[in-house]
Amino acid sequence: MEIILTETPKELGQLAGSRAAEFIRDVIAQTGRCNLLLATGTSQFETLNQLISSPGIDWSKVVMFHLDEYIGLPITSPASFRRYLKERFLDQVPPLKASYLIDGEADPEAECERLGGIIAQHPIDVALVGIGENGHLAFNDPPADFDTEKPYIIVELDEPCRNQQFSEGWFASFDDVPQKAISMSVKQIMKSKRIVCSVPDERKAVAVKNSVEQEVSNQFPASILQQHSDCALFLDAGSASLLSKTA
Repeated sequence: MEIILTETPKELGQLAGSRAAEFIRDVIAQTGRCNLLLATGTSQFETLNQLISSPGIDWSKVVMFHLDEYIGLPITSPASFRRYLKERFLDQVPPLKASYLIDGEADPEAECERLGGIIAQHPIDVALVGIGENGHLAFNDPPADFDTEKPYIIVELDEPCRNQQFSEGWFASFDDVPQKAISMSVKQIMKSKRIVCSVPDERKAVAVKNSVEQEVSNQFPASILQQHSDCALFLDAGSASLLSKTA
């Protein structure tokens, strides 16, 4: 794991988004297409802004997937990750070769099967991810399932995860936060060839410390990134504030 320290969330996003853009351009130059995995949430705002403004990407050669979506939440909800990606990414770039969004309003088991079959034909070249306040990777809350081979799974969201979604302003009340979601599995995320992990803000400092300095454990789901061969972790002053080491 490579750790890149920055001062502010904006600087973090600029560097992380530029790194992701570089990777995408490289993959397209080598293979003629790029399979891209995107995260959502407030931690990704600056990274996505930089990515969509980066020059030289032939978006018509990009196939996009995303990490997770709430079960039962309509796309009209401000908290919908499908809506987030449509407004903040898909509507901001030229048409992609394809995009495969998780439909949280469909039958969850059938949707997991549908997406699993598609992604099996599209190995992820570049993945943009984040780390939750509880250390989750996608919606794989602790103790995360490190063993399942299924690409997408149905998960129960724990209280710290749901509280984060409420405190970030996505929902009017804690009770409005769904209790279940469809999430890409940990093993599927780890199959990504390159990972760019953006984690701004001091509220993530404990999760970052556990993910970087604890032994790999499903109690600290994002700690699995230590084992990835090409993972760049971008931190700002706040999120890195509890680290005793930075490499």
